[in-house]
Amino acid sequence: MSETILPWIEQELGHSPRDPALFVRALTHGSYGSDHYERLEFLGDRVLGVVIAAWLYRSFPGEPEGKLSRRFNAIVSRETCAEVARDINVALHMRLGKQARDDGAFQSDNVLGDVVEALIGALYLDSGLDAAERFIHRVWERHVSNAQAPKHPKSALQEWAAAHNCKPPVYTMDARTGPHHAPRFTVIVQIPNKAEASAEGASKQEAETAAAKALLEKLS
Repeated sequence: MSETILPWIEQELGHSPRDPALFVRALTHGSYGSDHYERLEFLGDRVLGVVIAAWLYRSFPGEPEGKLSRRFNAIVSRETCAEVARDINVALHMRLGKQARDDGAFQSDNVLGDVVEALIGALYLDSGLDAAERFIHRVWERHVSNAQAPKHPKSALQEWAAAHNCKPPVYTMDARTGPHHAPRFTVIVQIPNKAEASAEGASKQEAETAAAKALLEKLS
């Protein structure tokens, strides 16, 4: 393990690894080698979901399921996970192949979000749910304590269209560019006979969300 990684894990994850190899794997992109983060990300995604769902259930007693779901979806979104990754300087410690690094994979919301979830998976395997929960509670605090239940841009756009007696939004894939490991998607969203907007993202879902947000801003 790099001399810089262990102090970073202890400081930012609040944890002294029993099995350091787990955390090295969590920081390793598929372009670097075969022992990469994808399986840990699969596990960490589920651990994050359980911890956040329980946290919201306790924090907002009496709130209906619909509002809890909107909070949950915003808090575990790829964008929020990537924001957490930037907060704890994940990019400085990721292991990327040369091409992936040259292509800017260390800036990708998809890659950063996956690595954060992989680190949660590593924490869970290394020391159990309590260790993962302590980390999540610390770094997700400001997202969970948000006073409002945020509405997903696609849901908000759907509601805007209904409220203004318009046809539902239509999303169209306009382009897919970039290498396989760091693709970029461009999506156009249109409210027929009203307005349209386009946006780019690291996944089709991310591009659709950004396009919906852009169209809402245009309509406001």
